[in-house]
Amino acid sequence: MTETDEKILCIDIGGSHIKATIIDYSGEFLQKYEREKTPSPPYPDKVVSLILELASRFPHFDKITAGFPGYVKHGVIKTAPKLSNKMWKDFDLKHELEAHLKKPALVINDADLQALSLAEGKGVEMLITLGTGFGSAIMRDGLLLPHLEMSQHPVTKKKNYNDYVGAAAMEKMGKKTWNKRVKRVIEILKVVFNYDHLYISGGGAKLIDFKLDDNVTIANNKEGIKGGMILWKQFEQEN
Repeated sequence: MTETDEKILCIDIGGSHIKATIIDYSGEFLQKYEREKTPSPPYPDKVVSLILELASRFPHFDKITAGFPGYVKHGVIKTAPKLSNKMWKDFDLKHELEAHLKKPALVINDADLQALSLAEGKGVEMLITLGTGFGSAIMRDGLLLPHLEMSQHPVTKKKNYNDYVGAAAMEKMGKKTWNKRVKRVIEILKVVFNYDHLYISGGGAKLIDFKLDDNVTIANNKEGIKGGMILWKQFEQEN
């Protein structure tokens, strides 16, 4: 079997749902999405068990990629602001997936995974996700830059980005106020990062009701999981 024939199990771990599918090296979806609610409380063993159950629904795969909502270093979870930092700190998710599924795995931040899929490789491209919390990724010429956990950065004296435009803020403040906040966030990012293109994904993206600049695109969430294929391609080129 050549690398181009291999099948990749791609997993997207979110604050509200965990999704999985199988793609090939051309980025084609070989199976429909499987999706389940994220366990509550989201203990690592419960999340891993659910991933194993989702994986059992697919007949065959050769490699694994997983996107996780937090800071990930060499496959080890360092922060998990949407799932509880305390219970996830220093949890080796890469090792757990490889040990249980007997396949090589790569684990990175979930927004980074989406950015790999969406970026066109031209200049500075940025992705933000508006979901349970706020995710972000930055790329230059198609390559990921070191991950910044923007969600934890203060945007007001009392609120970080998660608090300011996350799902809980939307539910509490309503769509009108939430849109004003999102617009302010975009203006801040435009000045701070001078991006050439900004992608916006996540469940909240479809709620944006103001005009976006020409270099801002609402992204298809489904397409974001294709980053699992690009991640493996880049990893193999480097190694």
